[in-house]
Amino acid sequence: MTALTLGALGVVFGDIGTSPLYAMQTVFVSEGLRADESHVYGIISLVVWSITIIVSLKYVTFIMRADNGGEGGIMALIALVQGATLNSRAAKAVLVALGIFGAALFYGDGMITPAISVLSAVEGLKVVTPSLESLVVPIALTVLTALFAIQRFGTEAVGRLFGPVMALWFAVLAVAGLGQVVRDPGVLRALSPVYGIEFFLDEGVVAFLALGAVVLAVTGAEALYADMGHFGRPAIRRAWFLFVFPALTLNYLGQGALILDSPTTIESPFFLLLPAWALIPAVVLATAATVIASQAVISGAFSVTRQAVALGFLPRLKIRHTSEAEGQVYVPAINGLLFVAVVGLVIGFGSSTALGSAYGIAVTGTLAIDTILYFVVVRTLWRRPLWLVVTGSALFLLVDLAFFGANIPKITHGGWFPLTLALVVFVLLTTWQRGRELVTAKRAQTDGLLVDFVEEIRTMDPPVFRAPGTAVCLTAAAGTMPLALRENVEHNHVVHEAVVIVSVETRKVPHVPRAERIVVDDLGYRDDGIMHISMRFGFQDEHDVPAALRQAAEQGLEVDIDVDGATYFVSRITIVRGDAPGMSTWRKKLFMAMANTSTNPVDTFCLPEHRIVTVGSYVEF
Repeated sequence: MTALTLGALGVVFGDIGTSPLYAMQTVFVSEGLRADESHVYGIISLVVWSITIIVSLKYVTFIMRADNGGEGGIMALIALVQGATLNSRAAKAVLVALGIFGAALFYGDGMITPAISVLSAVEGLKVVTPSLESLVVPIALTVLTALFAIQRFGTEAVGRLFGPVMALWFAVLAVAGLGQVVRDPGVLRALSPVYGIEFFLDEGVVAFLALGAVVLAVTGAEALYADMGHFGRPAIRRAWFLFVFPALTLNYLGQGALILDSPTTIESPFFLLLPAWALIPAVVLATAATVIASQAVISGAFSVTRQAVALGFLPRLKIRHTSEAEGQVYVPAINGLLFVAVVGLVIGFGSSTALGSAYGIAVTGTLAIDTILYFVVVRTLWRRPLWLVVTGSALFLLVDLAFFGANIPKITHGGWFPLTLALVVFVLLTTWQRGRELVTAKRAQTDGLLVDFVEEIRTMDPPVFRAPGTAVCLTAAAGTMPLALRENVEHNHVVHEAVVIVSVETRKVPHVPRAERIVVDDLGYRDDGIMHISMRFGFQDEHDVPAALRQAAEQGLEVDIDVDGATYFVSRITIVRGDAPGMSTWRKKLFMAMANTSTNPVDTFCLPEHRIVTVGSYVEF
């Protein structure tokens, strides 16, 4: 229990735990607020109650109940919605599309978080010595380069250090804030929501626009939900309410008290909470904390990519498992794209304050989409009363959309970046999903049915030659004829003594139990040595076909198969653009370009490279 809580503290809360580095600074500097009691108390009240409503209530108390086989995150919500019963297919399609756009926004978060977090930490050097300001960007780029370079080795070894480092970080947050609160206990009045309400009543538009920066205090809320499968709901809740929430509250109170006491500190209130002797150690610790926060988001991007591939929203990508631990994966293509984008953001924006304008729109968009999908699940899967669903969703959406609206004016100041990126990713995901559906249907139409092939083999005169050994043929869809097997019969007039036709199905759950993984079909005859095996994997499972074959052999089959000596027949399909309806020309071209990036199924399904026979053909769609 303690180990899980410490692990959650190290991985889950890195993003939201480093928000005090830049949230208050961005609020006062970018929005031009006054360092007087009404503004400071109003902002502190908004920050604390935003964290309370969005994180403590919405995510930790409610949304984390919506798990998909123990897994969380927006992809899990999409899978739940896909499995829900809705009266309108169009409504389900819209909701799934909304979820895909939320996942696309998450990639923007994965790019901005490392840039803004590391920059804000290294900017502490300016407090130590103003002359070091010119070194901030080069040092930040060096740290980020090292961070992305080590991704290929995985995070398991480093992960053991994450918990203690973040525990020390939250202790520093709490102690630094508490020290200033003790000197100015009057700041505790800002805990009352009355000050936030009065700030809105008195300032109106200024207060509303300030929400665009206040939301930076809740960045990382999605990580609490997305990482639920790694640590479990209880561990995350304990870490949040016992450690993280109190530490964040104390630090924000302390920063507010410091700004009131010395208005010039708005340029860097976090570091100026600390005594001069502690600045260098604090910069080092803050940099370590932001690297951990960045690591969590980068790993999350790898995980979302893996789930997107499994659910059919992306082509097969090269995915490496960096350890025996579930979910420890590395996606080289995503790592490279994230690194290029992060470097561009650091150089292009140059400071954490400037990046704050780009950050908010991605965060608030994801918050609102999570709320909508969650309450769809509450109504359609949990069958809760309509009045309860409408009331709950209206209350949370009011908060989410207020934050989103406050960030709209920032679109021209950097908010365009995550929106543009999300739109591009959304087009890619939906194009691949639709194109895959069309190509799969076309293949099912042209390849023919398995049962017809079996009858054809039985009635051939003279009989086809049955070569010794086992042939494993992968097919695109259950019930359809594998192209490689048909070509082998037509051109070589050969069928192996044991033929195993394999179709791989990715279920809309994270993990499929071992007992439910294998379904065997003798295709109508038990004496011909030809069988079909449907292998069912969850979107978090490794698609290991040989291991599943061994499991099937252990359970007993109509004919003995030699898994270790089997020959694997793989179809290599070239996609050709035709005049078939269902997709515009430009999207067909995009789909074909994406198809060229797809990895070899040998890697995807863990097939032995030295026993592969590849047969090529083409599909026109």
